[in-house]
Amino acid sequence: MTVTEARQQFISTWGAMGTHWGINRTMAQVHALLMISANPLTQDDIMAQLNISRGNVNMNIRELIDWGLVDRVIIAGERKEYFTAEKDIWKVATQIIKERKKRELDPMMKLIDQMSKVEGDKNDKDVKVFLDTINGIQKFGAHADDMLGLLVKSDENWFLSTVLKLIK
Repeated sequence: MTVTEARQQFISTWGAMGTHWGINRTMAQVHALLMISANPLTQDDIMAQLNISRGNVNMNIRELIDWGLVDRVIIAGERKEYFTAEKDIWKVATQIIKERKKRELDPMMKLIDQMSKVEGDKNDKDVKVFLDTINGIQKFGAHADDMLGLLVKSDENWFLSTVLKLIK
């Protein structure tokens, strides 16, 4: 496999994986291209390499910046905007975890907290089942939140050694 073929395969695979961590395929492909590029790229570079429209590039770059996965780069003497992505996969993964937590887990936990304060007769079977279920989800969500917090705060070596200890 040539480097060009490998790059294309990586971009395609990363694009497919992106749909599993909450972003669209094209956004993940733009991210992949920026991660494996030695130098910052312009919108024109991205358009040409991925064969997508300027609007599509612009929209996905803005969203990747919002996710904290891509940065604007200023190059002295250049009028065009350049973009780059973090190359350290540990930092990329923890940033994705933080964003998904902020966008998905936190709002769900807020809603579950509101639902746990439902009014009704606590002796009513339906109310009891509802509250028991909500409380179980609340406890699970709190544990998941704690675990994600530890993961984000930890460094790669500590996390991997801890996981290996758990497996043994």
